Amino acid sequence: MEQACAKQDSVCNLVAVFENSRSPGAAPGPHSFEDQPHSPEHQLPLSPEPWEAPPAGEALTSEFRPVSRTYLNSLKNKLSSGAWRKSCQPGASPGPETQEPEEKRVVQELLETEQAYVARLHLLDQVFFQELLREASRSKAFPEDVVKLIFSNISSIYRFHAQFFLPELQRRVDDWTATPRIGDVIQKLAPFLKMYSEYVKNFERAAELLATWMDKSQPFQEVVTRIQRSEASGSLTLQHHMLEPVQRIPRYELLLKEYVQKLPAQAPDLEDAQRALDMIFSAAQHSNAAIAEMERLQGLWDVYQRLGLEDDIVDPSNTLLREGPVLKISFRRSDPMERYLVLFNNMLLYCVPRVLQVGAQFQVRTRIDVAGMKVRELTDAEFPHSFLVSGKQRTLELQARSREEMVSWIQPQAEELGLRAPQWVRDKMVTMCMRCQEPFNALTRRRHHCRACGYVVCAKCSDYRAELKYDGNRPNRVCLTCYTFLTGNLLPDSKEDKRRGILEKETSAGPDQSVVCSFLQLMGDKSIRSIPRSWCVIPRDDPLVLYVYAAPQDMKAHTSIPLLGYQVTSGPQGDPRVFQLQQSGQQYTFKAESVELQGRWVRAIKRAASGWTPEGPDEEDMSD
Repeated sequence: MEQACAKQDSVCNLVAVFENSRSPGAAPGPHSFEDQPHSPEHQLPLSPEPWEAPPAGEALTSEFRPVSRTYLNSLKNKLSSGAWRKSCQPGASPGPETQEPEEKRVVQELLETEQAYVARLHLLDQVFFQELLREASRSKAFPEDVVKLIFSNISSIYRFHAQFFLPELQRRVDDWTATPRIGDVIQKLAPFLKMYSEYVKNFERAAELLATWMDKSQPFQEVVTRIQRSEASGSLTLQHHMLEPVQRIPRYELLLKEYVQKLPAQAPDLEDAQRALDMIFSAAQHSNAAIAEMERLQGLWDVYQRLGLEDDIVDPSNTLLREGPVLKISFRRSDPMERYLVLFNNMLLYCVPRVLQVGAQFQVRTRIDVAGMKVRELTDAEFPHSFLVSGKQRTLELQARSREEMVSWIQPQAEELGLRAPQWVRDKMVTMCMRCQEPFNALTRRRHHCRACGYVVCAKCSDYRAELKYDGNRPNRVCLTCYTFLTGNLLPDSKEDKRRGILEKETSAGPDQSVVCSFLQLMGDKSIRSIPRSWCVIPRDDPLVLYVYAAPQDMKAHTSIPLLGYQVTSGPQGDPRVFQLQQSGQQYTFKAESVELQGRWVRAIKRAASGWTPEGPDEEDMSD
């Protein structure tokens, strides 16, 4: 009993120590670890590697594996899936008579990873931190306060794990038969989780300071590089090692989850282990957020370096939304020119490739502010998948490599829905609701805009309200589709499986989705007398039918013509732009905008009338 009380008192003393000494580099207090006696079992068998200068003739800037976006992304995936765990080798487990309980194997793995973690903390605190402090004190080439800010409270974290948690865990594993439990030990870790909150909160600033002083101070860089070249560092950068405390708490969470799952229902440690898992959960959330933020910043700086941006453009608060190659359409040249777009939350950078890629790969030619910028699709026979970017600095006609790429540039991304004001589809581009396909009229079905996606919709389809972040989370009129996405609520009407009518086929405006498409004038049709021309399409997925739309963005055709058996003839009056379709007394007269376009339509309709269908997307394209 006295021994248990003594242990409890020692834990309370440790809590008091860390409460009184949390700032990095603080002077030892009256109850600091240096003043406390330690038993031999609390001393780690860890000796620092020799940090000798590299042999003469060798450069200090050897190749290290930097903290890349790929590494950080895989790190998040591993932490969330448990893929970082060691896999069991076939045949390595003992026989059924001597096989250890599954929960004991999880505890053994916890011990082994804790030993490796303490070794990494030793490298950070006793080697990197202390060496840099000594160099700062000796040469005055960089401030000691900068070093303390970079390493935050790593000394407190190291002492806690090396002198308390690891020895306690080791004793429990050694005495597992008599005391098969670790939940109470991990609960003792809970008061010290605030140390990790402080470290994680400081992590972004520490990474920025490290990058700054690696460029700014040669002595600083030499110390870090010399240690990184050592065998103990494993050719990893200081940034990699600094990530270890950030990812340690999520590892505790994963191991504890498995431990609780493996425990028998009546295990004496079940209640304590579950309580310990609950304590660690919130701290793990902070660590995951820090990894995600590090990934975002690393990706941002990668883009800045490739573009060679000026200081007035570089801003860590920016958000990279999209980047990729495009072609610039020029009226002075017949062939488009290669360009590169980088879209941030506040600006679009229009870049040209550098001929000599020394340093930056691209040169920023124009910066267009996102505020007030308009983007819309262009219908151009010569340049398919083209779109227009219009801003107050410049207007650009660009061409994507596919329709999918073009759509990704001009339409708001689902994950951005509600975060920024959308570009509204112009009223005159549609004659019917873009959701229910019912035609608009001035009295009973008027036009409205969804404030989330910008679609033109009728009152029935926009009779919903959702909070939009770009408008201060105030409720706004939205369409049913956006309402469902933004709120997660499914309305009864949205669950109905309505059969689509024969004319409810979206326009295949792109040449890659149609055999032929362009504007044609349908002459002599009284139902569309007020429309000067119609958008006509023979889709690739329905190549024997001609669909006639009032506008390119309409979701429903007002006329469809099955082309099998139709005869195609030149129009009356000898106009070479006119052609007619005839079958069993039915007749349609069309007028193209050019003789060449009329010829393409006649060839396409003759093929469809004979039953010909394209076998693949690479068949001859006749679209305008």
